[in-house]
Amino acid sequence: MSTLTNNPLPRQVADAYVDDLIALDPTLGTYLGAPGSARRLPDYSPDGARAVADLARETLARLAEAEARPGGDSPVERRCAGLLRGGLSADLEVYQADEHLRTVSNINSPLHSIRETFTLMPTETAADHADLAARLRAVPASVAGYRASLEAGLDRGLLGGPKQVETVIGQIGTWVGDGAAGSWFAQLTADGPAELRAELDAAAAEAAAAFAQIRDWLRDTYAPAVEGAPDTVGRERYARLSRFWNGADLDLEEAYAYGWSEFHRLLAEMVTEAGKILPDGDPWQVMRHLDEHGTVIEGVPEVRAWLQELMDEAIGALDGTHFELAERVKKVEACIAPPGGASAPYYTGPTEDFSRPGRTWLPTMGRTRFPIYDLVSTWYHEGVPGHHLQLAQWTHIAESLSRYQATVGLVSANAEGWALYAERLMDELGFLTDPERRLGYLDAQMMRAVRVIIDIGMHLELTIPADSPFHPGERWTPELGHAFLAAHSGSPADTVESELIRYLGMPAQAIGYKMGERTWLAGRAAARAARGDAFDLKAWHMAALSLGSLGLDDLLVELSAL
Repeated sequence: MSTLTNNPLPRQVADAYVDDLIALDPTLGTYLGAPGSARRLPDYSPDGARAVADLARETLARLAEAEARPGGDSPVERRCAGLLRGGLSADLEVYQADEHLRTVSNINSPLHSIRETFTLMPTETAADHADLAARLRAVPASVAGYRASLEAGLDRGLLGGPKQVETVIGQIGTWVGDGAAGSWFAQLTADGPAELRAELDAAAAEAAAAFAQIRDWLRDTYAPAVEGAPDTVGRERYARLSRFWNGADLDLEEAYAYGWSEFHRLLAEMVTEAGKILPDGDPWQVMRHLDEHGTVIEGVPEVRAWLQELMDEAIGALDGTHFELAERVKKVEACIAPPGGASAPYYTGPTEDFSRPGRTWLPTMGRTRFPIYDLVSTWYHEGVPGHHLQLAQWTHIAESLSRYQATVGLVSANAEGWALYAERLMDELGFLTDPERRLGYLDAQMMRAVRVIIDIGMHLELTIPADSPFHPGERWTPELGHAFLAAHSGSPADTVESELIRYLGMPAQAIGYKMGERTWLAGRAAARAARGDAFDLKAWHMAALSLGSLGLDDLLVELSAL
């Protein structure tokens, strides 16, 4: 454990927890830019998970003592203490349910964390490449620890979903270079200095071999063992994971009904907007028309440059009018995601010193032609004013919050809710008046409403309402979820498939977008009602973005009081 000063307050306890967690999870250290992490990888074995859980328990005991000290109940300390207690309690609940023994996902597993950390490492100097080689050498032990956890899960009948397993086997095949392309790890080290060439080649080969071995084990041993197991998790597990992702105990039936109400509202808007492009056109037929005849960007380098320009333009238009941005927050980079991952774009935050800026990532899925209607709103979500403005602002003011509030304590529904609110804000501010772009925005909103419906519906096996245009009265299954998403999404078939696999492998995470957006909108409405004509949207935005992370219940209280 880290050494704390005498009589620490909650924020100091939280920051000490971050330091101790980095020691156990060096990938977190790389994400934050903490020194001393670059050569190691986490222990994903049952022993490694136990060490993280023990740290959480010890930190909660320290926190209780810190809250009782003079000053421990001040507003800033109270917010941090509430987030830390809620986050660690949810972590422990998930650990005690042995979820780590069956974590197989197409986007959120130890294998994905290992690979992603390499995309965040600097590769500018010989020392950087030496660190890269050392970490590649650490891959076999880290992967073996993950396999040991899955083996323990098999022994106890705790099984990953078959669809997840099948998908991950295919993803690893891409990473290790099935065919003539060579492994992703070899490509990662290809530009290393000549004096380290032999070491880099050998380390990359070891990493690729470790991934190939677990791919073969998943295919030959794990997949047959989980064949016939459910891909859904049931109410008890779903409620537990919902607390983890959302930082609140949601009324799941009410959330399901809200998803349907948003579906019907958005469908009416989409029909209206689609008619501006093709009279009497079905919204999804119109999007297929836009795929062929709408505005497109040709070429991967060209789309990366276009996305960069889109974010730069948004910063220029919003800074000083609806936000007040620090100079280092204004830098964000558009990047192309490495092949073999899920289809969803994503964001990675800056290091704590901003030496590596925030970055948005576009998975191309082999495409070289990119219609813009479904990119504009997505990049408002991933970049500006979405994830980048929130997470970079937290990093910018971390000293006045705590490192935990600005980084590790992130509640998914808070961040995803803000990013979805950011899409809506750009519509409110008049950035989406072009029918193509606005239809794409509405399609993105519709996807998030559909997520609420099918994520809760599939895992809880709820009944489809009688007024649904789709299979009324039937109970949800993954097959019906796939068909419903495909029928109400402008995304291509591979994206629809990837999304469904994601929902099955990360239960309750996908509902946080709409649940979080609803919280942000309700908080803004309450603050506006309380302040009347004195309400200042720019001031509210900056105060809201300076709260740090909070669970949804606490977030609503704090936003309403700003």
